[in-house]
Amino acid sequence: MKHAVLTAAIATAFAGYGATVSANGISDDVVRIGFITDMSGVYADYDGAAGAEAIRMAIEDAGGSIAGKKIELFVADHQNKADIASAKAREWYDSNKVDVVFGGTNSAASIAMSAVAAEKNKLFISTGAGTSALTNESCNPYTIQYTYSTSGLAKGTGSAVVKNGGDSWFFITTDYTFGHALERETSDVVKAEGGKINGAVRVPLGAPDFSSFILQAQSSKAKILGLANAGGDFVNAVKTAADFGLNKSMNMVGLTVFMQDIHTLGLDVTQGMYFTSPWFWNQSPEAKAWSDRIEPKIKRKPSYIQAGDYSATQAYIKAVTESKTDNGDVVMKWLKANPVNDFFVTNGVIRADGRMMNGMTLLQVKTPAESSGPWDYHKAVQKVSAEEIYGPLSQSTCKFVKS
Repeated sequence: MKHAVLTAAIATAFAGYGATVSANGISDDVVRIGFITDMSGVYADYDGAAGAEAIRMAIEDAGGSIAGKKIELFVADHQNKADIASAKAREWYDSNKVDVVFGGTNSAASIAMSAVAAEKNKLFISTGAGTSALTNESCNPYTIQYTYSTSGLAKGTGSAVVKNGGDSWFFITTDYTFGHALERETSDVVKAEGGKINGAVRVPLGAPDFSSFILQAQSSKAKILGLANAGGDFVNAVKTAADFGLNKSMNMVGLTVFMQDIHTLGLDVTQGMYFTSPWFWNQSPEAKAWSDRIEPKIKRKPSYIQAGDYSATQAYIKAVTESKTDNGDVVMKWLKANPVNDFFVTNGVIRADGRMMNGMTLLQVKTPAESSGPWDYHKAVQKVSAEEIYGPLSQSTCKFVKS
């Protein structure tokens, strides 16, 4: 796919993370940023072209350069395929001298890109992948998971639903890394709260027909239908459930819900649904002001992934500016030593395992009568701290943190 050029390079590969390095300035006198995400598939509306626009906005707000050195951006579509994602990341790191790759939606693609980044001693910042493996079994010293994770969604939503009487679950799960992790981690939370799992069905990514899966959910006699999917898959599952009248016998719980989904489906179908989010467009005056800025460019309210794209880019640019180099080791050390405070996160600390410690909010979809108009779709139920969601660092299975 065509590249939208706007970003940077890297200098010498260092023997190991944490080694003593010197700030050698901006390599090649250019800072190159790569952005690889789903631009055309089921997740495109939640990141995609609008995510690239958010990154461009962050670059423009920085003046398009760092200490007089131009910032360039490369954009590519991984088509939700891990091999395409890793090949493009490798090409950019090797041939285009890209300094950092931002990975958008799709967990398998992000794990693949993260591995390439570690091999090349280059930075990889995941802004849209949910799998908690990125900061656990698949972690490395060059990766940051910036916006959310499946473990955070599971703890934020699963626990609250069980405590409110939803003690038997059936899952419709996207059949790849992201969905598996979301189902497993939510199941663990449900069981820990005294609930039970009546069953689950695995669904291919982008499945066109959910009829048979909804019938299996109905026959399970569970109180809760847990939708361990996202994007177009989530929307299609909810539409089919409504067509079959499932919402009259089971309560649907979206485990990865975006405000765009509520906008598409409407409040008649989604009212009362609980979901957890790390950010929403009107959570603060600063968030609303940023959303109002980008909305004319992307023609809708931004998702939390798109907000994370901007925030992470801004944090990276600040790190390079302050450390006076685009060297991966030096920049990562700066990022982990300096909290992020902006419209997206308050006092957001990037932990040793690469986890951005940002809290979440449990939200509930309003009824049509409660809504004042377009995009007024949710009410905040409770805030959940980062510590509660992600637990202490001692619980991380990240190998380089343990060593």
